[in-house]
Amino acid sequence: MPSESPIPQGAGTWILSRHAEILEASRNPEIFSSAQGITILDSPPEFNEYFQSMIAMDDPRHARLRRIVSAGFTPRMLQKLEDSVQQVAADIVDNVCEQGEIDFVVDVAAALPLKIVCDLMGVPESHYQEVFDCSNVILGAGDPEYLPADGDILSAIFNAGLILQGIMEEVAESKQGMNSDDLTTALVNAELEDDKLTSADLASFFILLVVAGNETTRNAIGWGLKYLTDNPDQRQIWVNDFEKVAPTAVEEIVRLASPVTYMRRTATTDTILGGQEIKEGDKVCMFYLSANRDEDIFEDPYRFDVLRQPNNHVGFGGPGPHFCLGAHLARREITVMFRELFHRLPDIQASGEPDVLAASFIHGVKHLPATFSPVAKNNR
Repeated sequence: MPSESPIPQGAGTWILSRHAEILEASRNPEIFSSAQGITILDSPPEFNEYFQSMIAMDDPRHARLRRIVSAGFTPRMLQKLEDSVQQVAADIVDNVCEQGEIDFVVDVAAALPLKIVCDLMGVPESHYQEVFDCSNVILGAGDPEYLPADGDILSAIFNAGLILQGIMEEVAESKQGMNSDDLTTALVNAELEDDKLTSADLASFFILLVVAGNETTRNAIGWGLKYLTDNPDQRQIWVNDFEKVAPTAVEEIVRLASPVTYMRRTATTDTILGGQEIKEGDKVCMFYLSANRDEDIFEDPYRFDVLRQPNNHVGFGGPGPHFCLGAHLARREITVMFRELFHRLPDIQASGEPDVLAASFIHGVKHLPATFSPVAKNNR
């Protein structure tokens, strides 16, 4: 792909492949709108409205939802999350430690964020598999493994959303007036300046949390094991001083993994970006996967370097109002999972190539075989 000039063919979708242009677009949401869709292909208006979440809104709707949701993350809630991640990671390793051979994505990488997100929202364990399956359908609908038998992708996604909405409505109803320590209780009973989330807002947020919080973290962890297996020298650097290296190692995993491949914006006015004239109504797609390998920003960008500094990646989105609300939690989950793996299963490694998700929006891993020396469960 040319680095500085447009490719004339096509229906008019601009691709931002460089770091600088993605930062500029991200910092100017009044020019580059999220409200007209976040994927390259347009969806029916009713479909967009149903799945309308914070990432597909502009201010003031976006600011309102983000303000209310942020208020739910109280110090007590954040401490619960910190404790929960550690316990869940330990339980996951206990569940697989005697096997010696696993599907790392299904058994480890996906299990952690699924449990954390569901616990966070107060979703009963009986719904975990439904949540997992619906998440796969919504983000992996272009993949043959998740395609419905009749091939109707939009209906499959819509039905998955209906299932998640039903789960959230059931949970929210049970939390009315309660004093539980989950986020749904906090959001259902929270009110800021006479403003509170509607049932539609809550369902939309749950779908966002399930899809964004579940899929992106599992893919970062899945790709992380692959990178560590392929780069044993970098793995050893991290193992030798885990706590010191963890912050830079996690950022490097997120940079290379770039779990969300791209996000679309729509120009609200004629403008110039990267020396190109962009017309009002033009689609503009920010390809994070490309920007995170921009040689103008990252030295030797294809090299996995757990000590890389600086590392101004856009793996959690660009700067501005749409920067990932769950970035702190994702970093925590990745750190704790690899700490537990290095401690309990020190020789774990990917034993084959990843089965990559056939989807343009998510840089995902469906399956990754892994092996390790079996060990006994912890006696707790």
